[in-house]
Amino acid sequence: MSDLIRRDPRAEWIARNRLHPLHAALQESPSSWMGPNGVVRKNPHGQGFIGPSGLKRIDRSGASGGAPGRETSRGRAQAAAEVVLPLFTLAEPAFYILVVPDMVGGRLSSHDRDLLGLARSLAGESGAVLAVVFGEHKESAFDLNGVDRLLQLDGGEYAGYAPEQQVQALAAVEREFNPRHWLLPDSRSGGGELGRRLAALLGERPATRVWQVKDGQCIGRAGAGRQDLARPTPRLILAAAECAEPVTDRRHEVRAVTLQHAVPRGLPRIEDLGAVTVDPAAIPMAEAEFILSGGNGVKDWALFHRAAAALGATEGASRVAVDDGFMGRDRQVGASGTWVTARVYLAVGISGAIQHLQGIGACDKVLAINLDPGCDMIKRADLAVIGDGAAILEALIARIAAHRQGGARDVA
Repeated sequence: MSDLIRRDPRAEWIARNRLHPLHAALQESPSSWMGPNGVVRKNPHGQGFIGPSGLKRIDRSGASGGAPGRETSRGRAQAAAEVVLPLFTLAEPAFYILVVPDMVGGRLSSHDRDLLGLARSLAGESGAVLAVVFGEHKESAFDLNGVDRLLQLDGGEYAGYAPEQQVQALAAVEREFNPRHWLLPDSRSGGGELGRRLAALLGERPATRVWQVKDGQCIGRAGAGRQDLARPTPRLILAAAECAEPVTDRRHEVRAVTLQHAVPRGLPRIEDLGAVTVDPAAIPMAEAEFILSGGNGVKDWALFHRAAAALGATEGASRVAVDDGFMGRDRQVGASGTWVTARVYLAVGISGAIQHLQGIGACDKVLAINLDPGCDMIKRADLAVIGDGAAILEALIARIAAHRQGGARDVA
């Protein structure tokens, strides 16, 4: 394992938040210091580490994380990971806050987590957050995102693009749980349309593009995004990204619930013919889900274009690559170019200027390929590969081709 120290934005935020349960675990405490009388003082609490059982252990050999009294950043991260957040349970909720996340790719997106944070603030200590999920999912962290109850609706009628059947299911949820509020993401991934269809069915006037809910008032964007519209908080809220802080201070029960009555099958008026192949180069940068971005470290741009085609990724570039003429200005990523919200952002040969890191701040997963293990992009990345970018892209293209050929043989 590499000894490279990586930044953990969440740990840094916890270290600044004195009210967080893990705040104390992330604080550095000096092992010794010079007292006012010239006597060296030692901190008896600065030695040791947190064991798997949550008890503090002292290892004077230094094998558990450095010399006695010294705590590395990796040791602090391990100690924080081993501290179990308090579990919040609610046997009989006074009311429900219903959340229908987008679950793009079967997992909670950053927009979904913000939405659950807003639901948690509306539920308080007496209400329960009930998340409704259609079909199979891959999410394993509902408990860390404020979900008290989980309703999973399986069935082929919900597969693909089926908003009418999904709205019928949500109407059944309305009848059984009678929630105080409905929360859906105002997004292009399905939440925006589903929320408006649900509002029409329930006869509710929704609040759209909401970015703040406080003191019984909600504020949403209006006037093509140039104005704010304040109104009393309605039952149905379509929230924008960053509408609230995600839940980070405790775990929740995530008790599974079911519908007591079957969902009626309506007459299908929409037929899903499957996904349509789209040229990744035609997708606007701000809407791309998968971006392969090149920087000054890319020497073979023909190979870069072949890798993007093999991956089915939208091409992006750093400002240096754009200034050098290798990519168009519309492909520049960063604060001085385009702010992107891709689910996967793969950076090749990009050192990570502050403007570039600002532009990819909303990306879910950042991957980096670079020769410099100490550059800022490597520190920011969720997964980093240290090596020659051209060789790695060649190997990646070969692996993709072998995978596709194997899949074709399996189908045959």
